[in-house]
Amino acid sequence: MTKENDLTPSKMVKFLDWSYEKALNGLPKTPSAQELAESYLSKHRTIDDAIDALIKWQNTKAGTSGFLTGLGGAFTLPVAIPANLASVLYVQLRVVAAIAYMRGYDIRDDQVKTLAFVALTGQAAGDILKEFGIKTSTKFLKVAIRKVPGEVIKKINQKVGFKLITKFGSKGVVNLVKLVPVAGGVIGATVDVIGTNTIGKVAKDKLFISPPPPPTSPEPVTIV
Repeated sequence: MTKENDLTPSKMVKFLDWSYEKALNGLPKTPSAQELAESYLSKHRTIDDAIDALIKWQNTKAGTSGFLTGLGGAFTLPVAIPANLASVLYVQLRVVAAIAYMRGYDIRDDQVKTLAFVALTGQAAGDILKEFGIKTSTKFLKVAIRKVPGEVIKKINQKVGFKLITKFGSKGVVNLVKLVPVAGGVIGATVDVIGTNTIGKVAKDKLFISPPPPPTSPEPVTIV
């Protein structure tokens, strides 16, 4: 039985939804995922170079405590979640969304958003998708993710929520009281999720490996 102060998979997914929306639309005085992507693309000759530079730079951002806290009262988190944990997840999710944008994906698409969530699990990403019959690191993924029904998308999101929480606690729940950071401190290395570098590499090399194929057009009808 979970308690009011436990962070459950459902609460985690609710936060990820909120965080992804903020990553796409931007927070006060911070660039959106698209703006971030375009900034790096303008400074590098190839998409791969731009992505590598983005991952390298954002590693330092994820290690900074209180990113969201420093924005003041501009918003309210949808669930009770430690500010430092929220900051790391937000930074990492924005990195993944920016990578997806650079590869030519529609980052406002629900299936693409789910792939971004899956990327947050790092090396476990392939196993999670495989559990639902979706292959990674192949052209199949680019087509298959478009065909995943909404109900399956919800199940994948819940799986991601559970997987993330197991990184911070046992039995799939986190007691928020125990996770509240000390003043001026960070929650610790384990709350760096799995590492922004790993997450970025998974997004680049396994999930958003190349531009998606164009939508298939219906066969032309020949009128006799």
